[in-house]
Amino acid sequence: MKQKDSCMRRIIYIVTACAFLSVSTAKAQVLTLKECLEEGLQNNYSLRIVHNEEQINKNNATLGNAGYLPTLDFSAGYTGNLDNIETKARATGEITKHNGVYDQTINVGLNLNWTIFDGFNISTTYKQLKELERQGETNTRIAIEDFIAALTSEYYNFIQQKIRLKNFHYAMSLSKERLRIAEASHLVGKFSGLDYQQAKVDFNADSAQYIKQQELLHSSRIQLNELMANNNVNQNIIIKDSTIDVYSDLQFDDLWNSTLATNASLLKADQNTVLAQLDYKKINSRNYPYLKLNTGYGYTFNKYDINANSRRGELGFNAGITVGFKIFDGNRRREKRNASLAFKNRRLERQDLELALRSDLSNLWQAYRNNLQLLNLERQNLITAKDNHDIAMDRYIQGDLSGFEVREAQKSLLDAEERILSAEYNTKLCEISLLQISGKITKYLE
Repeated sequence: MKQKDSCMRRIIYIVTACAFLSVSTAKAQVLTLKECLEEGLQNNYSLRIVHNEEQINKNNATLGNAGYLPTLDFSAGYTGNLDNIETKARATGEITKHNGVYDQTINVGLNLNWTIFDGFNISTTYKQLKELERQGETNTRIAIEDFIAALTSEYYNFIQQKIRLKNFHYAMSLSKERLRIAEASHLVGKFSGLDYQQAKVDFNADSAQYIKQQELLHSSRIQLNELMANNNVNQNIIIKDSTIDVYSDLQFDDLWNSTLATNASLLKADQNTVLAQLDYKKINSRNYPYLKLNTGYGYTFNKYDINANSRRGELGFNAGITVGFKIFDGNRRREKRNASLAFKNRRLERQDLELALRSDLSNLWQAYRNNLQLLNLERQNLITAKDNHDIAMDRYIQGDLSGFEVREAQKSLLDAEERILSAEYNTKLCEISLLQISGKITKYLE
């Protein structure tokens, strides 16, 4: 018996030490949800990568990259020819031979090439680049909204785990009090040894549950640190909120209208449709002629071994215009058909996405409303469960109720607390998803 009591005291010490440690090490700055989001938006590595990709698209959307501007090249070259030359005069038939004739040419110049018209291909390419720039911004927005939803969910999960830890600690304190009563009653012969042993088993079970909950809280804290890109993922976090507050005033029509107007995924689908339409126009541009301007200014120097002139230098300007029309390339008709089908597919994908969003929003809305109703019911159940437990403990102290019945009352109380906590968190998750679909997720930054 003494060995068991010693073991019991060690369990109580460990659990109490865990609870004290979780409070005494809390020296970090107290953070609100908004502050966590702001820190994460600034430091999160995935968001920084997406932002850099957006900048790449922005850098690409230039007139020069589209082909509007001319190209200017500077070139310089040297050519030397070493030949054996044999010539025969037509009039006299005289044959002349020259061996080791070395002729040299040096040229230096600037060359400008400019495609003036290319069947609207250049203007269409520029529109594509600008649309890709806008899509880069949309991709960044999608990443930000996904991040806000993920961090907000984890923030409230952290609160949920803290509340659950508090509930388990409360359950442990109830079991400890029941154990104390059972032990005292057993010593005076009021309760049987079996009741005392069962109270000890229940206390151990509640203590083990409390210790396991410490691990879940630790995992949630690490996840929060990772989302906020804290190098020390074990850094302690203290959050200002201690309860899960839910918005109960969301309206379905307002959410759906906002989804159609601002949903980032729908916006990206519209941009994909525009890009597919521009691809089709680029293929059609090959049905038009092209006009190119070529100009240059340079110096050419020739040195001759056996010519009448020993050298010749030329300095001047040259210009030319090229007009052409591609009559047949073998692939144009196939590419045009494929581009037309791709455009139709992008439109169908957009319609399919809208239908999927409507379905998701309807399902989430139903879950949101149901969880709100469950939340109200569980709050009422919690009051009743507390009253039942208090009555059961009074009767247990008086000896009118068995330990098994008290345990059932305690379990009912803990189950009610767990159900209300789950209802609150599930309602919050539905709320986060509804706001994300409707493009209102940045509300958490206000």
